[in-house]
Parts: sequence; C-alpha cells; structure tokens
Amino acid sequence: MAINWFPGHMHKARKEIAKVMSDIDIIIEVLDARLPFSSENPLVRSLRNDKPCIKVLNKADLADPQITQQWQEHLQQQRNIEALALSIEQAAQTKQIIKIAKSLLPNRGSASKPIRAMILGIPNVGKSTIINMLAGRTIAKAGDEPAVTKRQQFIQLELGFSLLDTPGFLWPKIENPNSGYRLAVTGAIKNTAIEFEDVALFAADYLRNHYADTLVERFKLKELPADDMATLNAIGRKRGCLRAGGIVDMHRVSEILLHDLRSGALGKISMETPQMIEAELSENP
Repeated sequence: MAINWFPGHMHKARKEIAKVMSDIDIIIEVLDARLPFSSENPLVRSLRNDKPCIKVLNKADLADPQITQQWQEHLQQQRNIEALALSIEQAAQTKQIIKIAKSLLPNRGSASKPIRAMILGIPNVGKSTIINMLAGRTIAKAGDEPAVTKRQQFIQLELGFSLLDTPGFLWPKIENPNSGYRLAVTGAIKNTAIEFEDVALFAADYLRNHYADTLVERFKLKELPADDMATLNAIGRKRGCLRAGGIVDMHRVSEILLHDLRSGALGKISMETPQMIEAELSENP
C-alpha cells in the first residue's frame, strides 16, 4: 500500500513558506531521531537553497543512541548543516539551537542585525514543544496529533533572535515506499489515513529483523515467530486480543504494537540507518 497524506492546508503552508524564505537567515528543521531521512522533507532542501540549516534530531530519548550518532555524523558531512540530538528529558539542551545558529551566522544576532530563523518540521515531530522550551513559556500549541499548528507566527526569543513558526507539512508524494510506512509507524501520518494492520505488519517485520530480543522480551514470547503475520498473532494471543473462535483481532493487536513502539514502551528503537537508506535509494533511484 502506498502511503501519502497531503491535505489542502499543507499545500497552502508550503506556498506561504516559499513567500517568506528570502527574509530568513537560517532554517531549523526538526526531524524525528528514529527516522531522520524519512522525516526530512525534500521540499525544505529546495526551498532553503544554500541557507544554513540546523537539523534537530528530536525525540532522541526514543531512538537507538548509537544509530542517532551515526545520523549526526552523516548529516554534518553536508554543506552548511549542523545536527543536534534533543529529547524532552533534556530541555536545557534546546538552547544549543540558538548557540549553533549564532556560530553559523557570526555577523548577525544584534538588535540592528537580528537573526531571523524559520523552524520547520513534519507533523507530530515535536516542533511546538521545542519552540515552547526555547521561549521558556507556552507559545505554540502542542499535541500528540499531527497538524496542530495552523498558521505562521513570529516569536521573539531574545534580543537579536526571532523565530518564525510554520505549520507542519508533508510533501505530495513519498517516493520511498518504506519511508511512508516508517512515517505511519511513528505517527507522523494521521491514523485515519492508514491501514493499521498493514502498518503493523511492516513494524513487526522490521522489529523481527533488527530488534528481535526486544520484541521477544516485551511481549514475553517463547521464541521469535517465523514472520510478520505470525508475530502479530503471537502478540495478540499473549495480550488476549481474541475474537469468537479464538481468532486474533488483528486491528486490536496492531494498535497495541504501534502504541508500544510510538510511546517508547518497546525501548529505544530507530527505524532506519544511513546505510539502510543508501541501499534503498540505490535500489529505487
């Protein structure tokens, strides 16, 4: 199943961002540390041109720390890009964003030459939470549902530094089918736009191949099931997701698996590595 989600308000957001880009000095793109490639909007690359960019790997507390480190090193090899891993558990670290921005723009940051930053990110990546931590107060509405921010707004963070908040938006077509599934697994795409069982099967297959011990331990399985369908069936029986006749309720067990993965109950899990993405792109150029 091809997964895409590009409502009308996201098209409007992209057009509004393009209009103001010439007035912006630096881009802050918030990514999901569990899937830095899949949560990186390709439209941002074309919109920002060669402007400096800080890639914030948010929700690092949910991601595999070794893989997050690989992504930081990978991203920082790109021109005019700095990468920073953040989590809600380390609110003070958020201030590093301003410090990095000033280092990338040494001739700006004063009252007469303020830094005008734009913060971007796909839905449900934690952008509003970062803004509130930067400001030290609740300015941006945050929520666990995608597409909470509806319009652009300028926020004065400190003298010589202002931030333009933008609505989260995806892009018209997700070229890499695996990226679509990863976005759905982590909740970037609304639940109403996905088939739970299909997405859960993708997650089960990935976990079997990359986090087998975690999967077995979390759901108290006797052994690793043979495939993705067997995995969901085994979890369903362990969690009592049974319908009449002892048949596993696939929708219910799919919800359980995705909830545990999204919330961190399964542990620190990353859904992709730089090497994995390189292999996928070479297969589907």
